[in-house]
Amino acid sequence: MQVAKPAVYMGGELYSCEKEEENTELNFGFCFPDTYEIGMSYLGLQIIYHVLNGQENVFFQRFFAPGTDMEALMREKGLPLFSIEKKQPASEMDILGFTLQYELSFTNILNMLDLAGIPLRSRDRSERDPVIAAGGNCSFNPEPLADIIDFFMIGDGEDILREVTETAIRHKKEGGTKLGLLKKLSQIEGVYVPAFYRPQYGEDGLLAGYEKLYDGAPDRVVKRIVSDMDTVPYPLKPIVPFVDVVHDRSVIELFRGCTRGCRFCQAGMICRPVRERSRGKVVEYAEKQLDSTCYDEMSLLSLSTSDYSEIEPLVSDLMKSCRAREAGLSLPSLRLDSFSYEILDEIQKYRKTGLTFAPEAGTQRLRNIINKSITDEHIDNAAEQAIRLGYNHIKLYFMIGLPGETDEDLDGIAEIAGRINQIYRSVCRSMPERKGRFQVTVSVSNFVPKAHTPFQWAAQDTPEEFNRKHYYLKDRLRKIKGVSYQYHGTQTSLLEAVFARGDRRVCDAMVRAFELGCKFDGWTEHFDYAKWMQAFEETGISPEFYAQRLRGTEEFLPWDLIDCGVTKDYLLKEYRRAAEAVTTRDCREGCTGCGIRRLIQCPDYSGRRKDPQSEKAADSGRETESTQR
Repeated sequence: MQVAKPAVYMGGELYSCEKEEENTELNFGFCFPDTYEIGMSYLGLQIIYHVLNGQENVFFQRFFAPGTDMEALMREKGLPLFSIEKKQPASEMDILGFTLQYELSFTNILNMLDLAGIPLRSRDRSERDPVIAAGGNCSFNPEPLADIIDFFMIGDGEDILREVTETAIRHKKEGGTKLGLLKKLSQIEGVYVPAFYRPQYGEDGLLAGYEKLYDGAPDRVVKRIVSDMDTVPYPLKPIVPFVDVVHDRSVIELFRGCTRGCRFCQAGMICRPVRERSRGKVVEYAEKQLDSTCYDEMSLLSLSTSDYSEIEPLVSDLMKSCRAREAGLSLPSLRLDSFSYEILDEIQKYRKTGLTFAPEAGTQRLRNIINKSITDEHIDNAAEQAIRLGYNHIKLYFMIGLPGETDEDLDGIAEIAGRINQIYRSVCRSMPERKGRFQVTVSVSNFVPKAHTPFQWAAQDTPEEFNRKHYYLKDRLRKIKGVSYQYHGTQTSLLEAVFARGDRRVCDAMVRAFELGCKFDGWTEHFDYAKWMQAFEETGISPEFYAQRLRGTEEFLPWDLIDCGVTKDYLLKEYRRAAEAVTTRDCREGCTGCGIRRLIQCPDYSGRRKDPQSEKAADSGRETESTQR
């Protein structure tokens, strides 16, 4: 009764795993650097939990960042960071792995290590301390955490985790040292050990390259790719929390990767190529997961749900399965130009929610710059169809501060919101039965240049310019009735850019900020910008150098050690095409030469596949769907 939500520390949830220590050979701790409610909404946790606990000799346990009330009690009572499964201290794990999903969670990593009694920097740890690992999207620029993390796993985790644990078990039996283990791990494709590389800086302060300190380490670390989504393990009995979590529903991953090539999007570049799970498998997994969990909602997960090659027949199959189980179906990540209103109509017959679309930019010129292949006509048609189907709330996502942006592009955002309101009034005149309050929400985030994207060389707007644009847009939107405005914090966007493009030097500022009390930086109520600025000043780190500096295309970048599959030459070509506002076609319409084929053969989704499993899962009375796209 001394803390809020004590159940999040309790464990014992449905389908959680418990193993006897004498039957296991390796303790692997998975650390999510945020609260339980957020971490248990992360599908990657459920997948890895299923994969590693499926190995009899590995016990995979969960650790989450405790709430501030719980942390205060833990420090007062001298209670170290403990696992959810067996309340085992984190310091007793053989490997302690962190998932890196968001740059502003980095200080939580430091806080969790400190709570565990583990020294923050690798060089200060002893042989008794766990080996600290990390993976996730932010690991594609591992350098800001290179002094903290012993090794990074780059790319898809299912196969690389098995190889890492098998190597660690063999090494543990041999009684080897940490250094010996890291040398062995560095031989696994996708593993990066930062201690084996020393950064070299020029007189101008720019990174000039890396000196390799261990000859056996690879010259570049190539990401791991799962090629067949139908054979990779998937949790059909995911852990069901006792408390409400952020995404409290069943989730099925449709595919990985994206073919669109938006130039600001890191996930769209580092997750290539597209690898789909077959329609039959999706339906099978959805039914089994709903039966095992009794959730009342099913969500499909991907970077672009409506780009799935059999999306219409799949949704028809899933709606039948969901109705039989009294569950709703949610389709996030819809695109305006490929959105099927038959699908929308089918879903809303059972349960109607608001709709979210992402035009990203207010004018066609800027959408061409970022390679967002939708037009004003797409936006208007999508809005009209949604309104005619009875939807009373449309949310629009935009980004400001994009390269090449002007105030005319901000005006375009307001014009889109205004046009949608006009469309609503027009529909109401033609459909008298169409009544009710109508709301348009404009949500704006700040552009953050990310590693391994065509905009990795671009400069971020200054905080002053971001604030000016926010107030400019706010003034325009408040003149439009029925439009609400939400925007992302400017100060946190600056920090995000520093760590998205930082090198090893920024780690000193991060550690100092933590010492000053910074943690939960992604939470408005905890973020302390003044302490961060103090940390930068005391460590001599200029945030402007990393966030707001336009980088030369010949400059050696901190993440050049990591091969994400997309070549630097391709990114540079896209950067130059952006400067000319020239678009690049979707990969499904023909190869654009990104370079991923060096690592894996790209599947052909130019037409819909016929899949025997899909047809078996479909309604036997329904005619076979056309295989033509």
